Amino acid sequence: MTKRDPNFVDRHVGNRVRMRRLLVGMSQEKLGELLGITFQQVQKYEKGSNRVSASRLYQIARVLGVPVQFFYDELKEDDGPSGFAESEGADAIAGALQSPDGVQIARIFSETTDPDKRKLILNAVKLLADYKGP
Repeated sequence: MTKRDPNFVDRHVGNRVRMRRLLVGMSQEKLGELLGITFQQVQKYEKGSNRVSASRLYQIARVLGVPVQFFYDELKEDDGPSGFAESEGADAIAGALQSPDGVQIARIFSETTDPDKRKLILNAVKLLADYKGP
């Protein structure tokens, strides 16, 4: 890691900010406005290139409606493998859920309360992805 590379914790926190912001359907501009900062600063936080101070993280948590701990959930010890044998599949799933499309799919699924419609959504996704799993 060079001096200019974002720290893995800063990247993780930024990813969690981005994921939550997208989950609640908020733009970077709106989050910046509510925090009194520019959307460019929000971008830098989300990339991990700028560190989020404790007080700013507290503000972000309040605006996004989560506890501060949310931003540290699922944090590994470092970029390498953790003390527990996590599969690459788990990392791929987490990455997919943090993408804009993954967040949108998760939002649609979570807002669907009819069990039959949920099953249809799941079957459609499996069919479109040629998924052969359980």
